Amino acid sequence: MTLIPDSRIIDQVRARSVLRAVALGGTALAVGAWTSAGPGRRLDLEAFREGNRDRGPAADRFFGGVTELGSIWASVGAAAVVAATGHRRAAARGLAAASVTWIAGQALKRVFGRPRPYDANVDGMTLRIERPNGTSWPSSHPAVLLSFLTVTSKDLGAGAVARTAMDGLATVIGASRVYVGVHFPSDVAGGILLGKSVAAAFDGDRR
Repeated sequence: MTLIPDSRIIDQVRARSVLRAVALGGTALAVGAWTSAGPGRRLDLEAFREGNRDRGPAADRFFGGVTELGSIWASVGAAAVVAATGHRRAAARGLAAASVTWIAGQALKRVFGRPRPYDANVDGMTLRIERPNGTSWPSSHPAVLLSFLTVTSKDLGAGAVARTAMDGLATVIGASRVYVGVHFPSDVAGGILLGKSVAAAFDGDRR
């Protein structure tokens, strides 16, 4: 039986993490490009109208209440709580992942320059919160939240069930961005893929 040196194992893990990060990031860019025109754009608009349609006061309160959980400031607050419990490294890495994701998202917004739904003259849309700054693709809220939760939860040794629940929370935040009228569904999909991409890159550096 031949034992593989620890350094080689670490290098292999890092290589796989980098490849996964690149693949996820490339998929995110493909989603953004495909939904910028033609059939992809039409499907995105149809999905937006469905996701943005009125579902009553209870939905307004729920989605309006949870949507800012994906902000970078929410990750700052969550990192402070995690650090206060004695897990400073997990908090620092989670916040670093969230920050990298936010910066990457802002850069991509400038590259794509996609108008927000309320600036794109989408018929029948409803804006349910104040207008945020910046353009539309990708949605940084689910991206930031997902990268923070993924990196932090893995560093804390969370199980598969807990990590699945966190993925679900990021999806809910993404849906809220469509419902409140500030993002298209493809913005959310691109954001989730971006968040996973950054988290994968950080996974290769986990010790």
